Amino acid sequence: MKRAEADRVELMRQVFVPREAWVLSGSTVGWGEEVVDQCDAIVFLTLDPDERLRRLQAREVHRRDGQTFDEESWSAFVEWARGYDDPSFNGRSRVAHEKWLADRRQPVLRLDSAAAPEALLNQVLQWEPGR
Repeated sequence: MKRAEADRVELMRQVFVPREAWVLSGSTVGWGEEVVDQCDAIVFLTLDPDERLRRLQAREVHRRDGQTFDEESWSAFVEWARGYDDPSFNGRSRVAHEKWLADRRQPVLRLDSAAAPEALLNQVLQWEPGR
């Protein structure tokens, strides 16, 4: 079950913010700015739309562990996910994320997540925000 936005923010403020180092993964556009304001930097991962959808489907198949898909629900979900890369899509989208990033004060490292995880990790670790 999805937590209420205020509960998510409060939990993150209690668990993450007091720590010396932490990573917040995922989109907080429209609800998590209070916590993101505590971040020193932002890493923004992008991916080719076809590969993104392929990975999304593979992740869902793994997550459901052999359970059958309701085809109608699955089709609606894939259509919604496809909207991310459509500039006219009114929802969680690349355009919305770019606008959100433009309003952030933190430095942003942009990476193509087609790279191997080890390469992405090395790029993040070698990055010197603000330089």
